Amino acid sequence: MPSGSWSVGVKGLTEFRKSLRTIDKDLGKGLRKALNTASDFIIGQARPLIPRKTGKAAKSLKARSSQEAVRIVVGGKAAPYYPWLDYGGNVGKDNSAHRPFISEGRYLYPTLGKHRAEFERLLQGALTDVARGAGIDVD
Repeated sequence: MPSGSWSVGVKGLTEFRKSLRTIDKDLGKGLRKALNTASDFIIGQARPLIPRKTGKAAKSLKARSSQEAVRIVVGGKAAPYYPWLDYGGNVGKDNSAHRPFISEGRYLYPTLGKHRAEFERLLQGALTDVARGAGIDVD
């Protein structure tokens, strides 16, 4: 991961997921959606910062989650140049296109860092809603 990367650990998430499955197997879907809620917020904050020519790079930000992890994926087939936009470097024939390299990136990781507290608040709220929806008392 780049030097500007970070993660948010949720203590007991695996146990929470297993407990939800014992109550109802479909509750895991709600957990995955809860994780996506927090990531969608970060995506919404980062998208306007990304330069637009066609808009494909900004549209390439997507939340991907399982019941245990969430990540934001970027680029892909739609915008394979996204890493160059965010981090810089040399690309093209004979490395003719130059963009200064910034190890922490320009858009996604700085946005994650700037909005970490709100991300954590949204994540906590979404997980609390899942628990309450399952009939679990949360204090």
